[in-house]
Amino acid sequence: MLKKIDIYIIKKFLGTYFFAIALIISIAVVFDINEKLDSFLNAPLKAIVVDYYLNFIPYFANLFSPLFTFIAVIFFTSKLADNSEIIAMLSSGISFRRLMIPYMISAAIIAGVTFYLNSYVIPPANVTRIEFQNKYVKNKKVDYASNIQLQVEPGVIAYMSRYDNNTKTGYRFSLEKFEGKILKSRLTAQTVTYDSAYHWIIKDYMIRNFNGMREELTRGSRLDSIITIEPSDFLISRYDSELMTTSALKTYIDRQKKRGVANIKDFEIEYEKRFAMTAASFILTVIGMSLSSRKVKGGMGVNIGIGLLLSFSYILFSTVSSTFAVSGATSPRVAVWLPNIVYSIIAVYLYRKAPK
Repeated sequence: MLKKIDIYIIKKFLGTYFFAIALIISIAVVFDINEKLDSFLNAPLKAIVVDYYLNFIPYFANLFSPLFTFIAVIFFTSKLADNSEIIAMLSSGISFRRLMIPYMISAAIIAGVTFYLNSYVIPPANVTRIEFQNKYVKNKKVDYASNIQLQVEPGVIAYMSRYDNNTKTGYRFSLEKFEGKILKSRLTAQTVTYDSAYHWIIKDYMIRNFNGMREELTRGSRLDSIITIEPSDFLISRYDSELMTTSALKTYIDRQKKRGVANIKDFEIEYEKRFAMTAASFILTVIGMSLSSRKVKGGMGVNIGIGLLLSFSYILFSTVSSTFAVSGATSPRVAVWLPNIVYSIIAVYLYRKAPK
């Protein structure tokens, strides 16, 4: 059963958390407007407010949710300690471990909301936000690809020399079918055009079927075919991973791995980050509470300074470790979870030291 002291701490925690978000987002929006002001002159006001900023604010807030959690814990706990409220709680017989319970409940609420938003709410909102950026700010959409090779299904390999998404057309197309290591048929075409739902129109084609030492040759000008690949399988931009729900992202990663697509590190990193951010809320809460629960001579300014230093070092560590996965030095899972592992050790040390 939650007691009054638990509800008091939870209200303080969540209230400070949302206040910190509102404050920092207000500053971020001002800087963002200043940076993109020239581009906004060409966009309708409704599109700026509804399509961009109403989707930018939850994205930005969720992106730095662990930072806001840490700052909230440091700030309000330092204030409680400075007012001798923590001392009074411990003197009344409440153990440090028991005092941590409302903090963990608050962290669980934030972690749950963060994961839900990150998995199911923000990805669809990002579609609108990124479309606005591509249209009015800077178009970073990938419309061209070259030297495309991927596995359509086991034993079937597709290749395109070049693909233009504006015309939905690929050039110098080939489709090879193998049985084991033996080539059974090979289709080549000058152009192939994507229609919809795996429907491709193959033009000026030639099919060679191999049966032992015999070869059958077929030519034609047009062939409608179902090939289970889409332009999204090889037209990959850095923002695509942010547009998918967690379940869709997992499905996409598994499918691309089966097809032999190597350029999916960003998708794997994004998938792991969504779970790592949930754990980070608990880790940083323990660190923040352990650091700031003691009353110090310098006041809560010292605790806030240490907290900001640790929180920004966590973000820096996360950014640097992610580049290890992109470069292939380690797996995305190890790279994303490494900061949590390191800071978990710090959290355990500070938690054990705090009651003393």
